[in-house]
Amino acid sequence: MIEINDSAVNGPTPEVPHDALTEILRAGAQKMLAAAIEREVASYVETREELTDDAGRRLVVRNGFLPEREILTGIGKVAVKQPRVRDRRPPDQREYFTPAVLPKYLRKTKSMDELIPWLYLKGISTNDFPEALQALLGADAKGLSASTITRLKSVWEEEYADWSKRSLAGKRYVYLWADGIYCNVRLEDDRQCLLVLMGATADGTKELIAVVDGVRESELSWKEVLLSLKSRGLEHAPELAIGDGALGFWKALREVFPETREQRCTVHKTANVLNKLPRSIQPQAKRALHDIWQAPARAEADKAFDLFLDTFEAKYPQAATCLEKDRTELLAFYDFPAENWCHIRTTNPIESTFATIRLRQRKTRGCGSAKASLTMMFKLAQSAAKGWRKLRGHTHLKDLLRGVRFIDGENEHTLNEKKLQRSAETTSSKETAA
Repeated sequence: MIEINDSAVNGPTPEVPHDALTEILRAGAQKMLAAAIEREVASYVETREELTDDAGRRLVVRNGFLPEREILTGIGKVAVKQPRVRDRRPPDQREYFTPAVLPKYLRKTKSMDELIPWLYLKGISTNDFPEALQALLGADAKGLSASTITRLKSVWEEEYADWSKRSLAGKRYVYLWADGIYCNVRLEDDRQCLLVLMGATADGTKELIAVVDGVRESELSWKEVLLSLKSRGLEHAPELAIGDGALGFWKALREVFPETREQRCTVHKTANVLNKLPRSIQPQAKRALHDIWQAPARAEADKAFDLFLDTFEAKYPQAATCLEKDRTELLAFYDFPAENWCHIRTTNPIESTFATIRLRQRKTRGCGSAKASLTMMFKLAQSAAKGWRKLRGHTHLKDLLRGVRFIDGENEHTLNEKKLQRSAETTSSKETAA
């Protein structure tokens, strides 16, 4: 809850110029809200007009107004007077009227509830809150206390605890992205490693599955995360898991979900290979690597793969070995729908989502504790999830779950139909020529 406390604001109050348009909007909002409440109370009383006493007098009637109160909105405070309804029936039969548009005890709109955590998550420090809120909402916001953040953090911790224990029964994830996100924590010596899992459901919706404080990216930590998913009802193994070269995750995955196929992140692999080459050679090598990942079919990718090895293996064996050892896992995406390739070749769904944490950390020089950092990541992901789009070509995922094979990104049934069609066209052409 936001406290209204003028003493919470220290220092000079920034001047907010008078805005005639805002005053007009506020007055209009007040009239519209009053009209909506009047219509609702009139309907409420009308539907109970048959309730009368022995003398024929109505038992449910209007009875003046409740004391006026102010609601804090995005355009400032709006004064509201709620009609009072009197119900003269026996206590055990009485109803208490509360307008749907004006819940009991409401002091601020939902958008205001979301504004403060949004500002905090986007990098506004608590000391800057009074000035930022007054600039956005006007002088009426001067009593909003920055200490709200302290209470918000405890609420977020409770939300995270409930979310981490939620049931996964009935869930099925086609794709699973995994990555370790490292954060600086001011009051601790070691960097914090957060283990993040994101999944794509059968309808192509991306969901955050887990954000857990781990010990580096160890096999034990990842195994604990994956086993937790099973214990909460996740019955089906993902079709494909995407991650970087961290061995801990892959070892844990093979134990918990041995049937899941593996795809190495091509962005991480590119960086790892280039790190083993002289800077002068890196542009050429990078183009050669992209020729592998961007090849339209596996056969062409294999040719580009072999060409890279032939070109660099003699002089730079470490770079060649780094690439060669994950050959199968780097090209696994060819057995999945082509429209999905841009999503499943890399761990970008996780990387792009959690890049926003860096803005917050630059502003605050890291969270004060590991628990605060974990909660921050969770809330950032929830905020980002509102803008996530479905996977391209998500209509193919149902075929994938039914066991349909995809060859170079195309449905095998579609390929067979094309072959039959080409065969029929060839036969027809020969008959016409004859």
